[in-house]
Amino acid sequence: MNVLIIEDETLTARRLESQLLRYDPTIRVLDRLPSVAQAVAWLRTHPVPDLLFLDIQLEDDLGFRIFEQVQVSTPIIFTTAYDEYMVQAFKVNSIDYLLKPIDYDTLVAALEKYKTLRQHFAAPPDLSTLLQLLGKPAEPTYRDRFMVSIGPKLRSVEVAEIAYFFLEEKITFLTNQQGSMLPLEYSLDRLTQLLNPRQFFRVSRQYLVNLAAIQTVHTYSASKLKIQLLPTPRHEVLVSGDRVAEFKEWLGK
Repeated sequence: MNVLIIEDETLTARRLESQLLRYDPTIRVLDRLPSVAQAVAWLRTHPVPDLLFLDIQLEDDLGFRIFEQVQVSTPIIFTTAYDEYMVQAFKVNSIDYLLKPIDYDTLVAALEKYKTLRQHFAAPPDLSTLLQLLGKPAEPTYRDRFMVSIGPKLRSVEVAEIAYFFLEEKITFLTNQQGSMLPLEYSLDRLTQLLNPRQFFRVSRQYLVNLAAIQTVHTYSASKLKIQLLPTPRHEVLVSGDRVAEFKEWLGK
């Protein structure tokens, strides 16, 4: 059986591959792809796999965007952390879903289900229901806390306590409401996907800010805005010119 894994978390993808080989050493994992763009390019240039494992939140977009760009005639097992309503909707056109972290027994059950049903996938499956979900997606579940390392100790930080995230010398830091800076093992791009966009906005390549931390906004130039945050950050915080219009709209929501 030839399998394609579309998953942006490297450790999760490798663990899934290991579990698949544990189930059946003859399974061939054709590739592990982290993004919609790479998945679309791969599917356009390679033979169709027997089974596809698809994460919902990829590094560049939702996994559903793949179906807008390329015809997929492969049975799909979704890997997701979405709520129950969304999960049930996905099952209309998929073999099954797996909640992260993926449990081996659950994976085995999904693969056995695939074996039972694969005769029904001789023709391309109807993905219309999945595509309709793009118009009215259920509310995703956002992170409400992060684990950070402080020397040999681990600390859980509630998202409600975080004023902003910033990038300095290729390291991501969070600043809490008391002004403490703590390193975090996430990129700002990934944090943008994990956090509620109604509460956090990526104002520039360097800063991702909490609405509650914004004190004032000033015109900085003809194309940029300057933000005063509390606690006061280490750097001058400007809204990039290409994000000003979106930022103003976000403030008004």
